[in-house]
Amino acid sequence: MRRRNFLLGSTSGLAVVANADHVFARALAQTPLPGLPGGADRCLVLINLAGGNDGLNCVVPHGNDRYYQLRPALAIDRKDVLAIDANVGLNPGMQSVKALYDKGMVAIVQSVGYPDPDHSHFRSTEIWQTAAPDRYEHTGWLGRYFDQAGPERENLFKGVAISKVLPEVLVSERTDIPAVPGLGDYVMMADRNVAARGAFSREATDSHLPFASPYLAHVMEIEANAQRSSEELPKLVAGYKTQASYPATGLGRSLALAAQIVGSNLGTKVIYVEHGSFDTHVSQKMTQNTLLMQFSNAIGAFYDDLRAHGNERRVLTLTFSEFGRRIEENGSRGTDHGEASPLFLIGGGVKGGLYGTLPDLSATNMGNVRYTTDFRSVYATVLERWLGRSSATLLRGSFSQLPVFV
Repeated sequence: MRRRNFLLGSTSGLAVVANADHVFARALAQTPLPGLPGGADRCLVLINLAGGNDGLNCVVPHGNDRYYQLRPALAIDRKDVLAIDANVGLNPGMQSVKALYDKGMVAIVQSVGYPDPDHSHFRSTEIWQTAAPDRYEHTGWLGRYFDQAGPERENLFKGVAISKVLPEVLVSERTDIPAVPGLGDYVMMADRNVAARGAFSREATDSHLPFASPYLAHVMEIEANAQRSSEELPKLVAGYKTQASYPATGLGRSLALAAQIVGSNLGTKVIYVEHGSFDTHVSQKMTQNTLLMQFSNAIGAFYDDLRAHGNERRVLTLTFSEFGRRIEENGSRGTDHGEASPLFLIGGGVKGGLYGTLPDLSATNMGNVRYTTDFRSVYATVLERWLGRSSATLLRGSFSQLPVFV
């Protein structure tokens, strides 16, 4: 049973995967970040477009007649596309993102994927979050980043997942990251039941129990961190004054909280949020157009807010989705699970433009867009150039970087 991994969690959403060989090992010495301009204040906001966002109706190949042949019902009309050039443009609902693109703040990386892609939501999501297409990992690529960077243990908000449960991307061996659904929802269940909380504490410290767990102290530490962070976060962000009008959507509320966290200078390096579902097998056009408009409007408000506080160059937003959709529409006016798709890097430190290869709709992989940029190249770029960490160890390999930062 040696090296068995186990999951520890609390009803606040705080969770950590610990390795039995490391639970009580001495913490690694903290290593300072390399001297990047503004590196110490930088934050990465990771947005999961969950469910499999259709890349072809998001970054639309309006200059390609084959796109219109294969999608007679679903294709975005040429007159509605927010054209970037003669070949591609954005979905008509993405006006705020297009405005940021025109300011040079959006990099679009096309045809992103990985070798031998998996079409399962669960496995492909796991692959994107662990950065491991060819093996199973028990930690996420950003969880490993935190373990390597060795942030201060006392900082409860070095990373934050704005979600009900901790996503796999932030699962680590030695770093506790809170999962915060929202300020009003971030409480311990035991806060509503004092007797239950007292019973847990008494049992955890009872020396007369007929067993002794070497992990109990670690469980208690996580429970204490969850309790303390749920009490402190509302106080720490209370002084922040929002300077934008956020849409009344889940993503709008999540990014409003993200802006509060960034603007309150809590030392947060990574914030995770999610939006979806983009699993559009049926009646895709209205569903995806609405979701993309919600994404765009929330991003527009987010960067308006950041800019008003002088933070737009401190924050990089990176999107991902577990896969794109098939090129040809199905019989239900939707699309089925596909492969490569575009992703976005957004922020004041981004060198805007199109990167990667335009999807070839003729040379396909069994009716799917072939990947030409490995998603780990994007991760390597973010780790090395934005977060200031060597990527080879974290990604278990060396990957080329993209010139997407100024």
